[in-house]
Amino acid sequence: MPKVKLDATFCLTAACPAGKRKIDYWDTITTGFVLEVRGSGGKTYYLRYFDQSGRQRQSRIAGFNDATFAEAQKAAKRLRSEVVLGGDPLATKRTKRAVPTYGSLAEQHIAHAKTYQRSWWSTEGIIRKHLLPRWGRMRLDEIKSQDIAKWLAEKAAAEGLKPATAEKIRVVMGKSFALAGEWQLPGGESNPVRAVRRPAFDNRRSRYLSTDEVERLLVAAGRSPNPQLRPIIHLLMLTGARVSELLHSRWEQFDLERRTWHILISKNGEGRHVPLASAAVTVIKALQRFEGCPYLVPNPETRKPFVSIKRAWQTARREAHLPGLRVHDLRHHCASGLVNSGASLFMVSKLLGHRDLKSSERYSFLTQESLLAAVEAGAAKMASL
Repeated sequence: MPKVKLDATFCLTAACPAGKRKIDYWDTITTGFVLEVRGSGGKTYYLRYFDQSGRQRQSRIAGFNDATFAEAQKAAKRLRSEVVLGGDPLATKRTKRAVPTYGSLAEQHIAHAKTYQRSWWSTEGIIRKHLLPRWGRMRLDEIKSQDIAKWLAEKAAAEGLKPATAEKIRVVMGKSFALAGEWQLPGGESNPVRAVRRPAFDNRRSRYLSTDEVERLLVAAGRSPNPQLRPIIHLLMLTGARVSELLHSRWEQFDLERRTWHILISKNGEGRHVPLASAAVTVIKALQRFEGCPYLVPNPETRKPFVSIKRAWQTARREAHLPGLRVHDLRHHCASGLVNSGASLFMVSKLLGHRDLKSSERYSFLTQESLLAAVEAGAAKMASL
């Protein structure tokens, strides 16, 4: 185990004695700094040290032709400092190599989403369309908060993304790193998305239909080639249900005598009982029942739930002169009608299946007539005092 003062000149001329497979030259200045010279002529810089368990370890620094002596010596001193402070350079290197790429994590995220998300395809779409092209090949520990923030801002500007869409991308990426932390994956100890500021926007869009607009929409839906469109739209307005809840509903969930609809599972993962107005019961009783088909409003041709009513909806919306109206706005319309009729936000929250009252605050819309009535009632009360 020859000990010499390693320097650039010595390392350049150092050779392996004849008959030996290799020889190690230990530096007399930096403890553990070694130049390994092989009989084949190859040379490599290492740092050798004892870990906390007393076992000798070897951390490769660089091949002789891959780094200058000065660079190798600097790396050796840095690694030696790590050892003195209780670290283990080899273990650190192995851990770093074990850090997965975001692409690997993303596939695990998608597989996990399929086990519990009803709309897992939405998560998969965001990952494959937006996240994988930019971050897929990078290791988790290489992805930094400032890079994510800059990328999101530039992407939104270049592609004209709505703030709500940018926020969905941020949330999905944050969920990926949250799962990495839960699963204790190397590189997932911290979530860089947490430091990325949420874009400021108000996503609580509300659209309420007038009596005339409701009539125009139902008339247009009644002319649709899809015979189920009108009852679907009418029931959505009368119950405040989500379109997916209605399209997948079965006759067995309805008790028309008690006027209740038992939604088995909703967006929040919980079931609920929805009271049915007389008008809703009338619509349901008028529905055609198909032999052997359990669904309330199935596709008459397939006897299965509609995958989507988007095309028929857009046609009816256009004919009713209601551009921009969304199917989800029928839910807003129902809720606003309840509030205007005196229902509390707590009652609306229960009916719509919201987990907390905050989600129902957007529905606290009151018509001008309701406000005027309240003002008049207050004024009359004060006048009588």
